Amino acid sequence: MPQKIVHLRIELENIEPRIWRRVDVSLTTNLRALHDLIQAVMPWESYHLYEFAVGDRIYGEPDPEDAFWDRKVYQAKSLRLSMLIDRGITEFLYTYDFGDDWRHRIVIEGVSDAEPDLDYPIFLGGERRAPPEDVGGPPGFMEFVEAISKRSHPQHKDMVRWYGGPFHPTDFGEADIAQRVREIAARRKAAYETFQRSREMRQR
Repeated sequence: MPQKIVHLRIELENIEPRIWRRVDVSLTTNLRALHDLIQAVMPWESYHLYEFAVGDRIYGEPDPEDAFWDRKVYQAKSLRLSMLIDRGITEFLYTYDFGDDWRHRIVIEGVSDAEPDLDYPIFLGGERRAPPEDVGGPPGFMEFVEAISKRSHPQHKDMVRWYGGPFHPTDFGEADIAQRVREIAARRKAAYETFQRSREMRQR
Protein backbone atom coordinates (compact mmCIF):
# COMPACT_ATOMS: atom_id res chain seq x y z
CA MET A 1 0.00 0.00 0.00
CA PRO A 2 1.09 3.68 -0.30
CA GLN A 3 4.45 4.74 1.14
CA LYS A 4 3.67 8.45 0.78
CA ILE A 5 0.43 10.35 1.33
CA VAL A 6 -0.79 13.82 0.43
CA HIS A 7 -2.68 16.05 2.84
CA LEU A 8 -5.51 17.85 1.00
CA ARG A 9 -7.93 20.57 2.03
CA ILE A 10 -11.07 20.95 -0.11
CA GLU A 11 -12.92 24.27 0.13
CA LEU A 12 -16.18 25.15 -1.59
CA GLU A 13 -15.80 28.66 -3.00
CA ASN A 14 -18.25 31.59 -3.06
CA ILE A 15 -20.10 30.53 0.10
CA GLU A 16 -19.73 31.88 3.63
CA PRO A 17 -19.31 30.51 6.24
CA ARG A 18 -16.76 28.29 4.53
CA ILE A 19 -17.64 24.68 3.74
CA TRP A 20 -14.49 22.55 3.82
CA ARG A 21 -13.15 19.01 4.16
CA ARG A 22 -9.70 17.58 4.88
CA VAL A 23 -8.43 14.18 3.66
CA ASP A 24 -5.24 12.15 3.40
CA VAL A 25 -4.77 10.30 0.11
CA SER A 26 -2.13 8.20 -1.56
CA LEU A 27 0.48 10.08 -3.58
CA THR A 28 -0.44 7.85 -6.54
CA THR A 29 -4.08 9.00 -6.59
CA ASN A 30 -5.18 10.25 -10.02
CA LEU A 31 -7.68 13.03 -10.61
CA ARG A 32 -10.46 10.62 -11.61
CA ALA A 33 -10.14 8.90 -8.23
CA LEU A 34 -9.94 12.30 -6.52
CA HIS A 35 -13.24 13.25 -8.18
CA ASP A 36 -14.84 10.15 -6.62
CA LEU A 37 -13.41 11.08 -3.24
CA ILE A 38 -14.67 14.68 -3.40
CA GLN A 39 -18.12 13.37 -4.29
CA ALA A 40 -17.97 11.22 -1.16
CA VAL A 41 -16.82 13.86 1.31
CA MET A 42 -18.99 16.81 0.38
CA PRO A 43 -21.13 14.68 -0.33
CA TRP A 44 -22.39 15.10 -3.87
CA GLU A 45 -24.17 12.39 -5.88
CA SER A 46 -22.24 12.34 -9.21
CA TYR A 47 -25.30 13.48 -11.16
CA HIS A 48 -23.35 16.00 -13.23
CA LEU A 49 -20.13 16.57 -15.16
CA TYR A 50 -16.91 17.76 -13.56
CA GLU A 51 -13.48 19.08 -14.43
CA PHE A 52 -10.17 20.00 -12.83
CA ALA A 53 -8.30 23.14 -13.84
CA VAL A 54 -4.56 22.70 -13.32
CA GLY A 55 -2.57 25.62 -14.63
CA ASP A 56 -3.76 26.20 -18.21
CA ARG A 57 -5.00 22.62 -18.69
CA ILE A 58 -8.42 21.09 -18.11
CA TYR A 59 -8.78 17.49 -16.94
CA GLY A 60 -12.01 15.53 -16.91
CA GLU A 61 -13.86 13.13 -19.19
CA PRO A 62 -13.08 14.09 -22.82
CA ASP A 63 -16.05 14.31 -25.18
CA PRO A 64 -16.12 14.53 -29.00
CA GLU A 65 -18.07 17.79 -28.66
CA ASP A 66 -15.15 19.46 -26.89
CA ALA A 67 -13.63 20.31 -30.27
CA PHE A 68 -16.82 22.11 -31.28
CA TRP A 69 -16.41 24.39 -28.26
CA ASP A 70 -12.69 24.77 -29.00
CA ARG A 71 -11.79 23.04 -25.74
CA LYS A 72 -9.09 20.49 -25.07
CA VAL A 73 -9.95 18.21 -22.16
CA TYR A 74 -7.35 15.73 -20.92
CA GLN A 75 -8.17 12.45 -19.22
CA ALA A 76 -8.51 12.98 -15.47
CA LYS A 77 -7.09 9.52 -14.80
CA SER A 78 -3.90 10.44 -16.68
CA LEU A 79 -2.68 12.87 -14.00
CA ARG A 80 -1.60 11.77 -10.54
CA LEU A 81 -1.06 13.91 -7.46
CA SER A 82 2.61 12.93 -7.48
CA MET A 83 2.95 14.60 -10.90
CA LEU A 84 1.37 17.81 -9.60
CA ILE A 85 3.74 17.90 -6.66
CA ASP A 86 6.72 17.30 -8.93
CA ARG A 87 5.61 20.39 -10.89
CA GLY A 88 5.48 22.48 -7.71
CA ILE A 89 1.69 22.91 -7.83
CA THR A 90 0.17 23.59 -4.41
CA GLU A 91 -3.45 24.25 -5.34
CA PHE A 92 -5.89 23.74 -8.21
CA LEU A 93 -9.59 23.99 -9.01
CA TYR A 94 -12.31 21.34 -9.18
CA THR A 95 -15.69 22.28 -10.65
CA TYR A 96 -18.76 20.07 -10.32
CA ASP A 97 -22.07 20.65 -12.16
CA PHE A 98 -21.48 23.30 -14.81
CA GLY A 99 -25.01 24.63 -14.28
CA ASP A 100 -24.78 25.27 -10.53
CA ASP A 101 -21.02 25.81 -10.96
CA TRP A 102 -19.75 24.42 -7.66
CA ARG A 103 -16.10 25.45 -7.55
CA HIS A 104 -13.79 23.77 -5.08
CA ARG A 105 -10.33 25.02 -4.19
CA ILE A 106 -8.03 22.03 -3.64
CA VAL A 107 -5.01 22.86 -1.50
CA ILE A 108 -2.03 20.52 -1.21
CA GLU A 109 -1.01 21.07 2.41
CA GLY A 110 1.91 18.65 2.44
CA VAL A 111 3.32 15.19 1.87
CA SER A 112 4.34 12.68 4.51
CA ASP A 113 5.00 8.99 5.10
CA ALA A 114 1.94 6.76 5.22
CA GLU A 115 1.04 4.88 8.38
CA PRO A 116 1.62 1.20 7.49
CA ASP A 117 -1.46 -0.03 9.38
CA LEU A 118 -3.92 2.42 7.79
CA ASP A 119 -5.90 2.13 4.56
CA TYR A 120 -6.11 5.28 2.46
CA PRO A 121 -7.86 7.58 1.69
CA ILE A 122 -8.78 8.79 5.18
CA PHE A 123 -11.33 11.45 6.07
CA LEU A 124 -9.94 13.82 8.71
CA GLY A 125 -12.75 16.33 9.23
CA GLY A 126 -14.60 19.35 7.95
CA GLU A 127 -17.26 21.94 8.65
CA ARG A 128 -20.80 22.63 7.47
CA ARG A 129 -23.15 20.72 5.22
CA ALA A 130 -22.70 20.99 1.45
CA PRO A 131 -25.55 22.36 -0.68
CA PRO A 132 -28.14 19.96 -2.08
CA GLU A 133 -27.89 18.93 -5.71
CA ASP A 134 -29.60 21.27 -8.21
CA VAL A 135 -30.28 24.02 -5.65
CA GLY A 136 -29.22 26.75 -8.08
CA GLY A 137 -25.58 27.48 -7.31
CA PRO A 138 -24.34 29.73 -4.48
CA PRO A 139 -27.19 32.31 -4.84
CA GLY A 140 -29.82 29.57 -4.88
CA PHE A 141 -28.23 27.88 -1.89
CA MET A 142 -28.30 31.07 0.18
CA GLU A 143 -31.99 31.52 -0.66
CA PHE A 144 -32.64 27.87 0.18
CA VAL A 145 -30.95 28.14 3.60
CA GLU A 146 -32.90 31.28 4.47
CA ALA A 147 -36.23 29.74 3.45
CA ILE A 148 -35.75 26.36 5.08
CA SER A 149 -34.43 27.79 8.36
CA LYS A 150 -37.35 30.18 8.94
CA ARG A 151 -40.81 28.73 9.53
CA SER A 152 -42.30 32.14 8.76
CA HIS A 153 -40.70 32.26 5.30
CA PRO A 154 -43.32 31.96 2.52
CA GLN A 155 -41.28 29.22 0.80
CA HIS A 156 -40.43 27.27 3.94
CA LYS A 157 -42.84 24.37 3.38
CA ASP A 158 -41.96 24.12 -0.28
CA MET A 159 -38.23 23.91 0.53
CA VAL A 160 -38.74 21.27 3.24
CA ARG A 161 -40.85 19.24 0.82
CA TRP A 162 -38.32 19.64 -2.00
CA TYR A 163 -35.35 18.69 0.19
CA GLY A 164 -37.21 15.88 1.92
CA GLY A 165 -36.86 17.12 5.49
CA PRO A 166 -35.02 19.67 7.63
CA PHE A 167 -31.60 20.99 6.61
CA HIS A 168 -29.02 21.59 9.35
CA PRO A 169 -26.11 23.67 7.96
CA THR A 170 -23.70 22.81 10.79
CA ASP A 171 -24.42 19.06 10.82
CA PHE A 172 -22.57 17.77 7.75
CA GLY A 173 -23.04 14.06 8.45
CA GLU A 174 -19.48 13.35 9.57
CA ALA A 175 -20.09 9.68 10.43
CA ASP A 176 -21.73 8.96 7.06
CA ILE A 177 -18.93 10.70 5.16
CA ALA A 178 -16.27 8.79 7.09
CA GLN A 179 -18.04 5.53 6.20
CA ARG A 180 -18.19 6.45 2.51
CA VAL A 181 -14.45 7.13 2.52
CA ARG A 182 -13.74 3.84 4.33
CA GLU A 183 -15.63 2.05 1.56
CA ILE A 184 -13.44 3.75 -1.06
CA ALA A 185 -10.34 2.72 0.90
CA ALA A 186 -11.58 -0.88 1.12
CA ARG A 187 -12.17 -1.02 -2.65
CA ARG A 188 -8.72 0.44 -3.30
CA LYS A 189 -7.11 -2.11 -0.97
CA ALA A 190 -8.97 -5.00 -2.61
CA ALA A 191 -7.91 -3.83 -6.08
CA TYR A 192 -4.30 -3.49 -4.93
CA GLU A 193 -4.28 -6.98 -3.42
CA THR A 194 -5.81 -8.45 -6.58
CA PHE A 195 -3.12 -6.75 -8.66
CA GLN A 196 -0.38 -8.07 -6.38
CA ARG A 197 -1.67 -11.64 -6.58
CA SER A 198 -1.92 -11.40 -10.35
CA ARG A 199 1.64 -10.14 -10.62
CA GLU A 200 2.95 -12.89 -8.35
CA MET A 201 1.22 -15.53 -10.50
CA ARG A 202 2.78 -14.13 -13.67
CA GLN A 203 6.23 -14.23 -12.07
CA ARG A 204 6.00 -17.90 -11.14
